Amino acid sequence: MAELKTYVVGGAVRDALLGVPVKDRDYVVVGATPEQMLAQGYVPVGKDFPVFLHPVTHAEYALARTERKTAPGYRGFVFHTDPGVTLEEDLVRRDLTINAMAQDEQGVIVDPFGGQQDLERRLFRHVSAAFAEDPVRILRVARFAARFPEFSVADETNALMRTMVDNGEADALVPERVWQELARGLMEIRPSRMFAVLRECGALQRILPELDALWGVPQPEKYHPEIDTGVHVMMVVDHAAVQGYSLPIRCAALLHDLGKGVTPPDQWPRHHGHEAHSARLVEAVCRRLKIPNDCRDLALMTAREHGNVGRALELRPATMVTLFERCDAFRKPQRFLDMLVAAECDHRGRTGFEDRPFPQRAWLAGALEQASRVDGGAVAAWARERYPDQPERIPEAIRARRVENVREWLERNASPEE
Repeated sequence: MAELKTYVVGGAVRDALLGVPVKDRDYVVVGATPEQMLAQGYVPVGKDFPVFLHPVTHAEYALARTERKTAPGYRGFVFHTDPGVTLEEDLVRRDLTINAMAQDEQGVIVDPFGGQQDLERRLFRHVSAAFAEDPVRILRVARFAARFPEFSVADETNALMRTMVDNGEADALVPERVWQELARGLMEIRPSRMFAVLRECGALQRILPELDALWGVPQPEKYHPEIDTGVHVMMVVDHAAVQGYSLPIRCAALLHDLGKGVTPPDQWPRHHGHEAHSARLVEAVCRRLKIPNDCRDLALMTAREHGNVGRALELRPATMVTLFERCDAFRKPQRFLDMLVAAECDHRGRTGFEDRPFPQRAWLAGALEQASRVDGGAVAAWARERYPDQPERIPEAIRARRVENVREWLERNASPEE
């Protein structure tokens, strides 16, 4: 196997050149057959094309390959591997020039398409026309923009992505893959860049039209100095990212105001009842994209309740307990607390509001803690003894005790200043 050569490829080379930590290394093997790999102890794992695990390190090694488009969408490919496939033939099928570099075992960089120059220029540029054959690459470019926010998309690459959208390639994306890429982008350093790239090429309107509809929709300037709803939502999501919050909280931040996109223009800039419309649209989006339950449930609760959280300092004890019950907060307190965090992101994702206090979060969290201290078993025993023939009085008694606990706590704690 003297002719066999192994290269580190893709993101590991890119990240090393950028000086950022390299998480995973992918390898390409040129000049080998599957039989030769097996003879050296590599373990086959690939389904679509030969990929092997190193017998010691368990790193992935893929045989150099070419691809041929055979059907619409990202699954419509036939892969071909052969000892004669060159490294350049393998790299030319990759998405961006910055991901189409390789490094040999002596540390020499192989860069046939100008990836290093594009790194210096902070530019996302497609390698070849083959980019247009896989619509997932639109999502990947957008996700890379969230990871490397100082990079921009080359004009010719943006034009190609727009052509792909116009030709219906984005419509072939399966929901699970759309959510997978969106979720990864949401967890990057600046998620708003992902959505800016998707909007620029027209893809956001195709994969998430409910979100795309928010740009150009005004809000009252007194509460939203940034005015534009789309701008506001991006500020909310970026705040959640800066704080390092979980994916469910970031998802809730993204979807919380969808209802403002369906407000009739003659009612602008007000959006009465937008929370109910937002909840309905969140349900539809989560169903269509098959968003996981933890993200769906928190996003739905946030969309429905963020207005009530904002008014928390005005709520009466009984209304607070009703809010806790509606949110199932006594059984799932952490989800409710996460909703308060998402609501705080909503508050801070506004021009000039970034550092303003948001006492509502601590106010409701404290009230929930007090209400949760009620011993339901003890109250139930008391109610059964007092009303032996009226079992329906048990939940009433528990609720009344919770309301009383909250009332006493509110009286002991002066309403915080906003």
